[in-house]
Amino acid sequence: MPNDRLRTAMLEHGVTPASLAASLGVDPKTVERWINGRTPYRRHRFQVAAFLGVDETYLWPDALNPDQVANASESEIINIYPHRWSVPSDLWRNFFDNAERDIGVLVYSGLFLSEDAGVQRIFRQKADAGAKIRILLGDPDSDVVAQRGADEGVDDSQAAKIRNAIVMYRNIRDVDGIEFRLHRTVLYNSIYRADDQLLVNTHIYSFPAAQAPVLHLRRVAGGGMVTTYLESFERVWDSATPLETR
Repeated sequence: MPNDRLRTAMLEHGVTPASLAASLGVDPKTVERWINGRTPYRRHRFQVAAFLGVDETYLWPDALNPDQVANASESEIINIYPHRWSVPSDLWRNFFDNAERDIGVLVYSGLFLSEDAGVQRIFRQKADAGAKIRILLGDPDSDVVAQRGADEGVDDSQAAKIRNAIVMYRNIRDVDGIEFRLHRTVLYNSIYRADDQLLVNTHIYSFPAAQAPVLHLRRVAGGGMVTTYLESFERVWDSATPLETR
């Protein structure tokens, strides 16, 4: 069966069988066989995935057995913090400062981040350097934000924090490369992305996000945790509304 995912990824990146073969040091006919359904050796799968900027398990979902996927996913865990407030403040800045391509923020308000002038400065610098910065805030008029406020026992304060965050971001909202959207999604986690690293702040019923654990993850070839969170981010992004139109 043809590998349509591989074919599509190559087309999206303007990569031909000849150019991919040259980058890997293989015969173009070998690449054609991969497109037609043959599974490459592991080292070639890793090289192709890295070259195309996608995950190996996306291109060849059946290439790794469940134990291999589980082991790789476990290796994606760098650290676990018992509370968001226990994450060192300099880690947040270093986390975003190390990004080169993609920075993403998916929260309801993330007010602590919008109040950090150093983080905002990093966002501006990264956008000026060509990185893509995407910030998703909860729609303060949505039912899901009202429900989250009720769950935490803060009621309308949740929506107020989002409006405050929007104001705090006013100096970078018009910067090229930085885009803001509002979402109406039930969040089970807040997600912070810096290229292939994530800080995932879990949400716990009746507790504010600052009291909930944070997972520090880095993508590992063959792992599935980071990819799952990134796919979730993209789904929320696609359904969200640009802030500028509100």
